[in-house]
Amino acid sequence: MAAVSLSVSTVKPLGDRVFVKVSASEEKTAGGLYLPDTAKEKPQVGEVVAVGDGTDTDDGAR
Repeated sequence: MAAVSLSVSTVKPLGDRVFVKVSASEEKTAGGLYLPDTAKEKPQVGEVVAVGDGTDTDDGAR
């Protein structure tokens, strides 16, 4: 899979979507052992970079 590099200023989430920048995971354990990619946990922490405008209600307001 190819990595895509996008600038935050060019990305605008639509509707009720949120753009999250995922934090990097640990490369080593506390004991100093290096973890292979298959042993790493999926990231659970990130930074919200941009949010959309929200969804429309039945009367057309946001």
